[in-house]
Amino acid sequence: MEPREKAAQLPESPGVYLFKDAAEKILYVGKARNLRSRVRSYFLESRWIDAKTGSLAREIADLETIVVGNEREALALENNLIKQYRPKFNVMLRDDKTYPYIKFTAAEKYPRVYFTRRIKKDGSLYFGPYFPASLARRILHFVHKRFLVPSCSVDLTRSHPRPCLQYYIKRCLGPCVTGLTTDERYAEAARDVRLFLEGRRHDLIKSLEGRMTAAAEKELFEQAAAYRDLLRTLEDIEERQRIAAAQGDDTDVLAYYAEPPLVAANLFHLRGGRVVDRREFYWEDLEEFDPQEFVPSLLKQLYLEAEYLPKAIHVSADFEDRELLEATLTERAGHKVEICTPQRGTKRAFLDLVENNAKHSFEQRFRVLKPTSKAIGEALQNALNLAEEPERIESFDISHIQGTDTVASMVVWEKGRMKKSDYRKFIIRGDEGRGEEASNGNPLRQNDDFASMREAVTRRYRRLQEEKRELPGLILIDGGIGQLHAAAQALESLLIINQPVASIAKKEEILYVLGQEDEPIVLERHSPVLHLIQQIRDETHRFAVTFHRQRRGKRQTQTALSEIPGVGAKTAQKLLKEFGSVANIQRAGLEKLSSVISRKNAEKILSQLGDSKAQ
Repeated sequence: MEPREKAAQLPESPGVYLFKDAAEKILYVGKARNLRSRVRSYFLESRWIDAKTGSLAREIADLETIVVGNEREALALENNLIKQYRPKFNVMLRDDKTYPYIKFTAAEKYPRVYFTRRIKKDGSLYFGPYFPASLARRILHFVHKRFLVPSCSVDLTRSHPRPCLQYYIKRCLGPCVTGLTTDERYAEAARDVRLFLEGRRHDLIKSLEGRMTAAAEKELFEQAAAYRDLLRTLEDIEERQRIAAAQGDDTDVLAYYAEPPLVAANLFHLRGGRVVDRREFYWEDLEEFDPQEFVPSLLKQLYLEAEYLPKAIHVSADFEDRELLEATLTERAGHKVEICTPQRGTKRAFLDLVENNAKHSFEQRFRVLKPTSKAIGEALQNALNLAEEPERIESFDISHIQGTDTVASMVVWEKGRMKKSDYRKFIIRGDEGRGEEASNGNPLRQNDDFASMREAVTRRYRRLQEEKRELPGLILIDGGIGQLHAAAQALESLLIINQPVASIAKKEEILYVLGQEDEPIVLERHSPVLHLIQQIRDETHRFAVTFHRQRRGKRQTQTALSEIPGVGAKTAQKLLKEFGSVANIQRAGLEKLSSVISRKNAEKILSQLGDSKAQ
């Protein structure tokens, strides 16, 4: 049955419809108050004037519908199906930065806290969202400093020989090393952190007051003073939050700038009457841009599953489902959520400001304006979910041909530029963790890029340890998860733990971060972070290949001469110094060659090289 005929037989009920192409792939997901009326409208030629509807209708080979009880159920189902199928005719939310949360790993024996932008059903507790993102990082810093509960990627299921730097600077209790803390002491700190993040500060303050009094009675005055300082800080935080809450309602303001297929949108968060954060969104493939679909699609994906909802959302254009979406969000939030388009006054002025910012974001992303090194550093920190902004990146790559002349390179990016004076080359010997040394030019026992990476990383950071120099903010590995883990093994063998390490897969341009391998990062084609990572990766590859070619060329040249009977190393070196290469020696001829070495040797060399070339 043709789709047009199917549409005529649909029920006049609320529901969701899915359009499919000839290959059964989902083209578009939509919702309707009346399925028959809405779906039939797509096959009216009068609607094909709209370029998007016309393009969609021409590709529809089949359709499927799901009847639900009411429009709100249809709204929720539509949003879930769009996320599941990611149809090409729907507007998909894409951004380099999502809402920031703090993750508390309650299921672990030694719970830790992390900055994250992804909520997963993994038994952890998530707190937030926090605006701006720097607020979440400041809270984590406070947790590290006051409660000594870490954010690290260290394996705490086993004991380590020594702790990382965070223990020595008094930002961690050191559960990674036996004897540094007790299970009871760590559990107490973890409980305090959970009370703090849950906002139960009154309970936390009461508990701390009891412990402070007990410590004072036992004449543990230093411990009592630490509790006192923490109490004062918590009381100060409580007071500041009460002041902020009294200053105004929470509002989000959304606006966009479009030059289809390129679109940029900005979302400003106002909390307590002031701007606390901004999010940017970009699209590269919205050929048929329709504001009447774009705005509601974006709002649904932003708010239907959000943990926190503001009291007001200001948008630049009204749309068909506004009242339905308002009612749905109000029900979810437990308070009234208003979606409106301000027409005048300060609210309209602020909406215009957000529109101008969206245009500026468009220019920065798509007109290729060069962002500052500070902006790139912050974006890199957010994209890779790093604890600190990396000022220095050291990047590694391996180069060889079928296991011969294996070399490694390391290049350095520091404070916005490549630092060539710090580049390093490594001749891979095969004696780091392999138990068998490979001679120059001979293949290693196995063509093992992982072992080569382990050797290069081990040699580099053993040297830094011996020289007592700082580690980089990020180690970047050219390769996938295997190379990433090889580098991590090398660092662990040096007792270096909690070091940020990431890798980039060559073809897919997928980023893997150590400790977060199950959440690979895929950045947009126009992302400045991706451009930076690619720039560093490509420079590392170029440096490695150049060094490999030099090594291989030198070995082949020396071999070509040294294999000639009667020509020793000194004679070969003398000829290469004079003529530069084997090809130049051949071109020089007998007379010129005889002026450097004996005529007999010159005849022999030219004869042998000629035979070799003929073969």
